[in-house]
Amino acid sequence: MGEARNENATRLVSADEISKHRSLDDLWLVVDGIVYDLSNFAKEHPGGAQVLLQHAGRDATAAYAEVHSPSLIKTSLPASSHIGVLDRATITEEWARPPPRAHGPPQRRPEKPPLDSLISARDFEVAAEASFSPKAWAFVSSAATDCLTKERNRSAYSEIVLRPRVLRDVSRVDISTTMLGHRIAAPIFCAPTSMGRIFHPEGERELGRGCQRVGIPQCVSTSCSYPLPEVMDAVEEEQMVANGSSLIPVFFQLYVDKDRRKSEALLRMVRKRGVKAVLLTIDAPVIGKREADERVKSDESLRAPMSGAQPKNDKKGGSLGRLMGSFIDASLTWEDIAWLRKSAPGLPIVLKGIQTAMDAVKAMEAGVDAIYITNHGGRSLDTAPATILVLLELQKCCPEVFDRMEVYVDGGITRGTDIFKALCLGAKAVGIGRGFLFALNYGKEGVEQFVNILTDELVTTMQMCGVTSLDQVHPGLLHTGAVDYLVPGSGEHPYAKWKPKINSKL
Repeated sequence: MGEARNENATRLVSADEISKHRSLDDLWLVVDGIVYDLSNFAKEHPGGAQVLLQHAGRDATAAYAEVHSPSLIKTSLPASSHIGVLDRATITEEWARPPPRAHGPPQRRPEKPPLDSLISARDFEVAAEASFSPKAWAFVSSAATDCLTKERNRSAYSEIVLRPRVLRDVSRVDISTTMLGHRIAAPIFCAPTSMGRIFHPEGERELGRGCQRVGIPQCVSTSCSYPLPEVMDAVEEEQMVANGSSLIPVFFQLYVDKDRRKSEALLRMVRKRGVKAVLLTIDAPVIGKREADERVKSDESLRAPMSGAQPKNDKKGGSLGRLMGSFIDASLTWEDIAWLRKSAPGLPIVLKGIQTAMDAVKAMEAGVDAIYITNHGGRSLDTAPATILVLLELQKCCPEVFDRMEVYVDGGITRGTDIFKALCLGAKAVGIGRGFLFALNYGKEGVEQFVNILTDELVTTMQMCGVTSLDQVHPGLLHTGAVDYLVPGSGEHPYAKWKPKINSKL
């Protein structure tokens, strides 16, 4: 077996020979210069056999790279499928020409505006809407049902008023801070997002490179379009180029699999690769109804390598989140925190999805290292509270949590003033999700510029408010009267006092 594999690894295969294998029962193609025999796999291909037949006998590297991580084909096919190496000397112009599209003429996307013309986070969003594919835009922009929470996440910040302090020496400002004991350049982190390759060929690998450049953490999702080791490889390479010093931390977001053994294996790999914390998602036991995403069919050849999930369009539509989230364990409870500690010994645990003071107190009592206030960008439960209001609720009902653990928040943050307001209300750092995907449209350079725009705005806001370091921020720099009526004072309704009758059979 080993000798056969070594022989195949060096065998040169001509383009003419490859082109003879173009049927469903005899199907060869080339990916990254390696010739594969997919005859036994074609009928089982999750994306259908047609896409393989379209590239049969040809170089399929470009089509493969649009939806799969580089390592997938190398690790998922048996050694017997490796025929050899493409003999590049035999390539002809005709053979190298891409096959005709299966459906209609080529679709040309609008040109993106130059990166140096973008001067706000909103500019990145406008550029993304104009240039993303219809499915990519539907996926990133969609939110649950009527999108009210998504909009309120953003609009709630505008209702909170700044109270500047003047005649202070603000000639020097320091925005560095720490997350879970790790020094970072700014109180911002890249929130976990899924399927980065539909926005950029290098997906989360490129996000990681950009984050290393600006010294902020990246949180990699279970639904990442690359295996974690490939993201870490890119991050470590960029770190050596960017600063050559210590690695900016990478965190891992966990969706717990119904088969706990899969999650346990994933956590073992995460620890081995040097991830610095586990962010356990708790606000999405099921996937919210995202109608804009449902209306556009998914590419069924997509695959999330760590969860193994693949979309299959159905009568409900084509939402990537719903179709690829069926593996998530909806039975997760507070008692499972002990399981997570056992499965990821030594790693800090952050509960991602706190939306009430009651659950913040429970998290504190459970002894987790941090909580993350988020409603999934409005993508889970519509009419859930805006996240900045949850920060206010914690300050009102359980201020002690801020002394016992770190608190993070995301949702609707598009300006440096938004970041400042969250910090004044007790957030240690803020996460941004969609904004980083919009910036990914321009690669790591876009990520770098996006973060620099926000940090410039944050510095300006601090200077205008008489603040020169993050340990000086406090709630007195804000007036929240316009939203205080929306902040609950307890876990009870103020006047409706009835309680559910507990069914002992449940």
